[in-house]
Amino acid sequence: MPRKKTHIRKEEIKQAFLKIIKESGIKAVSTKNLAAEIGLSEGAIFRHFKKKSDIIRSIIDDVSKDLIETLKETAGSSLEPEKKLEKYLCDTINYLMDNNGITILLLSEATYNNDSDTLDQLRYIFNSERYYFEQIIQEGIAKGIWREGIRIEEISFLYMGIPITFNISLVLNLYRFDRRRFCQDMIAQIYRLIG
Repeated sequence: MPRKKTHIRKEEIKQAFLKIIKESGIKAVSTKNLAAEIGLSEGAIFRHFKKKSDIIRSIIDDVSKDLIETLKETAGSSLEPEKKLEKYLCDTINYLMDNNGITILLLSEATYNNDSDTLDQLRYIFNSERYYFEQIIQEGIAKGIWREGIRIEEISFLYMGIPITFNISLVLNLYRFDRRRFCQDMIAQIYRLIG
């Protein structure tokens, strides 16, 4: 069997990392567990990532590249604000569902990591997600769809709690979670606040 390309193997390692976090928590992530999860030797893990923090950094870079760029495109699209908001939220939920464990990793890193580069990257993700959300809300207010006088910054902070709620819901209802319903319920709550 031919060897897998480096970028494919790295992606497998990152997905295994997230799977272990989801199933057993962040403390359960070790090179031994990663190697067992994807059928590699521990040495093979180190050929792709020199240390565990390099895997974490790569995952965080993926969030910046994949999720934040998608959200930026949605916020700047020609869709009407209501459609933008729905797409924005549902894209976030779908990303988190497809990359299960990412919320736990980001929270853990934001809470316990003292590396300034990682914290800067996490700050960028948090602030970007809030900024693009606020941009959509401001557009809706300007078009008269949502009421003036709402405190957009406060609404955006509430919005940022949705991934936490999502993660808790997912963990507590492991096999009964309906992402579409969750997304629609969260949109309805946001509309109550801004409508």
